[in-house]
Amino acid sequence: ITWDLACQFNNTDHHTELNGTDRLIVRRGQAFTINLYLNSGSYQPGYSQLHITAETGPQPEEQYGTRAVFGLNDEIDDMCWSAAVSSPPGDTVCLSVCAAPDAPIGRYILTLDGRIQFDFILLFNPWCPRDVVYMDSEEKLAEYVLAQDGIIFRGDAEYPVPLAWYFGQFEEGILDACLRILDMNPKHRRNPGKDCSGRRNVIYVTRVLSAMINSNDRDYGVLEGCWKDTFDGGVSPMSWRGSVQILRTWSSTSCLPVRFGQCWVFAAVACSVSRALGIPCRVVTNYYSAHDTNSNLVIERYLNEKGEIDSSTRDMIWNYHCWVESWMTRPDLPPGFDGWQASDPTPQEKSEGVFCCGPVPVRAIKEGELTFKYDAPFVFAEVNADLVYTLKYNDGSTRKIVNDQKVGQKISTKSVGRDEREDITHLYKYPEGSAEERQVFEKANHQNKLLQQKGNSGLHITIKLSTGIRKGCDFDVFAIVSNNTEENKKCRLVFASRAVSYNGIIGRECGFKDLLNVELAPGGERKVPLSLNYSKYCTNLTEDNLIRLGALLIDYSTKEAVMAMRDIVLDDPEIKIRILGEPKEKRKLAAELTLQNPLPEPLQGCCFTIEGANLTGGSSIAEKLESPIEPGQEAKVKIYFTPTQSGLRKLVVDFDSDKLGHVRGYKNVIIGK
Repeated sequence: ITWDLACQFNNTDHHTELNGTDRLIVRRGQAFTINLYLNSGSYQPGYSQLHITAETGPQPEEQYGTRAVFGLNDEIDDMCWSAAVSSPPGDTVCLSVCAAPDAPIGRYILTLDGRIQFDFILLFNPWCPRDVVYMDSEEKLAEYVLAQDGIIFRGDAEYPVPLAWYFGQFEEGILDACLRILDMNPKHRRNPGKDCSGRRNVIYVTRVLSAMINSNDRDYGVLEGCWKDTFDGGVSPMSWRGSVQILRTWSSTSCLPVRFGQCWVFAAVACSVSRALGIPCRVVTNYYSAHDTNSNLVIERYLNEKGEIDSSTRDMIWNYHCWVESWMTRPDLPPGFDGWQASDPTPQEKSEGVFCCGPVPVRAIKEGELTFKYDAPFVFAEVNADLVYTLKYNDGSTRKIVNDQKVGQKISTKSVGRDEREDITHLYKYPEGSAEERQVFEKANHQNKLLQQKGNSGLHITIKLSTGIRKGCDFDVFAIVSNNTEENKKCRLVFASRAVSYNGIIGRECGFKDLLNVELAPGGERKVPLSLNYSKYCTNLTEDNLIRLGALLIDYSTKEAVMAMRDIVLDDPEIKIRILGEPKEKRKLAAELTLQNPLPEPLQGCCFTIEGANLTGGSSIAEKLESPIEPGQEAKVKIYFTPTQSGLRKLVVDFDSDKLGHVRGYKNVIIGK
């Protein structure tokens, strides 16, 4: 007997052809075809029998679902492992085989009659209604399973900044790296049979991934986090353009953690791995995300009279925080909690002894169901914690500060089929001030929010920005203070600006004003400017390009205080991208890249890099510039690349230099056949 696995036909039928067609990669709950060529005799229905076994993992056993033994049926039963012949009698037998829709995913060996043996890879099947990851929309499947690039939102709630990302889940070697992540996880090393059996359960697999994308437990995890200013011994998290290089590096260096990641990198890699395994997945960004370490749903901050924040607390507010959502049913929970489940691979707190978080139904967060698995209280706090500021006077007395900054804003993800931002805040929380919101806070025992009185001291403060705040410019920002009471007010105004990292760590000062005598008549208003000069802020900025503005107004007569806070994102220059040549499969193209130096000083060590799914052969292509770029001058290069697949693709571009850090851009390119 000889046989043919019909990889081209099967992989295309199972939506895995982008992984290549040199080996069999199929999805569970859906039949695939094997052609058997009989050298002697022919196949007789009813007489010829076939004894088939399918096995996965190092200790396959029927009771664990890692070994299946079955014979031929008249037709395929897509509820369990089954096989049937779909060809007329003759010397070529067309054999259909179907894996159970709840079979463990992973590498399999299939044996026919003890004579024929071949291996294949089995994945989750979101196209199959009997699989727990089933998604009933081709558009959503195209986005959340098949899309090899996407957009991740960074920046700030007032100014979300899109970052193009190359997920690359079908590039060469990536699926093998993803399966290796499962095999390196400590549960597998402790008990391989039980772990392989667990792989039929998408909740289990998602939880393993959440733990294994970070390396905090010294568990051969993929990425090491670093939130310092210097990235010695690794590269800045800003330098990654996609997941492919990270996963390949991890796999080729004996599973040493790749340095370094921050939240959007952890989330993006988790998304690539999930999509590779067949789990619909998306990256989400939560602006003003709380990290509540003592689980009291309150983030407490103490300020002194100069407006300086006491940094001794571990509770943090991140400018934004990214995690992932995976699509699945939750048979382990009461009805109504299927659909998107949040899980978070960024190492923050331990869950069941290891650094992982989720999956928890997004709906459970919205309803305040904090007992639901997994880690509901932590995610609930990220979007609902209360931010409380207390002013410590020099004489030791304290006062609560009236402040209107809210946690959990503009929760964002990329729209299906478009590059726009989709706001999904309503999936996580009820409208502010609604009766439903109050009920959720009661259920979640969120006392602080329930007791909150709208403080109104009659003094008000807001921060306004001028337009066109670009890196390299000098610009002004304004504190607008007003007195809504009947009497004259004498106040102190502290207006400060400091560089800040996206995870809320305050850096050096960029401009400061302390006005001891601000007099406000009844109904009066004043506009106080603060100048931010490039010469002052240029060396203080982190790669996040963020400056935090804080204005604190203290009423001398009542000792009451009000404050306003706002972050500014300094715009990077735009990278202009032109594609030269007609974009077609296997035809060489050039990307012409230009960027104008916006700074009043020359840029040294300039380098453009491009990367993109099915565009750059799974690696990045870099072009260094020999000479420095003077102020106002253009940096310009041509980089050649050859697309390998037709369709809509994103060319992700990075420009690096000593003074600007990493500047990002992208262009959508339609590659013809």
